[in-house]
Amino acid sequence: MTTKTTTNSLPIALDILIARSVERAGGWIGFDRFMALALYAPGLGYYANSSAKFGHMPSSGSDFVTAPELTPMFGQALAAQVAEALEKTGTDTVWEFGAGTGALAVQLLHALDEIGRGDVRYRIVDLSGTLRERQQQALARYTDRVEWLGELPEAMQGVVVGNEVLDAMPVQLLARVGGQWFERGVVRNARADGWAWADRETALRPPFEVPGEHDYLTEIHPQAEAFVATLADRLKSGAAFFIDYGFPEREYYHPQRHMGTVMCHRAHQADGDPLSDVGYKDITAHVNFTGIALAGQEAGLEVLGYTSQARFLLNCGLLERMGQGSTAERGMAARLVHEHEMGELFKVVGFAVGEGWEAMGFAEGDRSHTL
Repeated sequence: MTTKTTTNSLPIALDILIARSVERAGGWIGFDRFMALALYAPGLGYYANSSAKFGHMPSSGSDFVTAPELTPMFGQALAAQVAEALEKTGTDTVWEFGAGTGALAVQLLHALDEIGRGDVRYRIVDLSGTLRERQQQALARYTDRVEWLGELPEAMQGVVVGNEVLDAMPVQLLARVGGQWFERGVVRNARADGWAWADRETALRPPFEVPGEHDYLTEIHPQAEAFVATLADRLKSGAAFFIDYGFPEREYYHPQRHMGTVMCHRAHQADGDPLSDVGYKDITAHVNFTGIALAGQEAGLEVLGYTSQARFLLNCGLLERMGQGSTAERGMAARLVHEHEMGELFKVVGFAVGEGWEAMGFAEGDRSHTL
């Protein structure tokens, strides 16, 4: 029997799918499995359905805005680092993971063209068919240079970029309750429709010992770290830059961060309940950049640097670009670097295959020593 999945019936069909997964698993699934289904179940999950997702205002039907949607100056500044990396590594291809609306791809290709790199090819790896359609419309003028892939190729060369990709990778939840560690998962709510939390004893632990004996909830990131390790194995020459919100390990597992970092986004409002409105909202977790850096390093990559988004973009010439913009354009670009906006919460980590170099994005304010 085929289930019809109109916009209104999406949660029902997704609910049925998750329920079957829970039943097959014996009545309990880890949060990572729940998050994967909620976000990526084909045709049903948040990133696989047709909801708007990206945009400036709730009136557009969107749920959140990312840096490329705020201002093209984001992609223009990042392009300076990408161009340097292409030259240093002798490659001619940009790979973007999770390309959203295609806005960043347009900005990077346009900026690269302006500096005489019209030879650069662009490859987008994205699991979402509906987002791919939006990307293809945005990139219509570059159809001869852009290619879409549904999975990571066995071998690749070039410069990888990922903006707000790692935060959307499923995480496992660990809860310390009464001094004992449990993995927090999801069960069917016995008293009503929907989902409820349930803990199971586990040998899993956070990578950093959390001081104190108070109850504590946090995440571990095996999928994101495995992704970076796989990327390192398949990237034969080139570099990679990931931009996301998160912390180094000691900050991530700070004893005061006892409620974890899982957060949901819908209609430009944030909430901490991933078990409600499943399929209708984004689910994210902050990135443990120490774990990401170690995963890359242990797989053979050289860490080029780690710093705040503000420092990275300023190192790449954002201030000069802002000086050439209108008052309104400067105001939007300022949100990228202001500490109370995106400038400090968002970080950038860079990798190189083989011997690294002094990458411009980390020339000042490199925080690699904090990882």
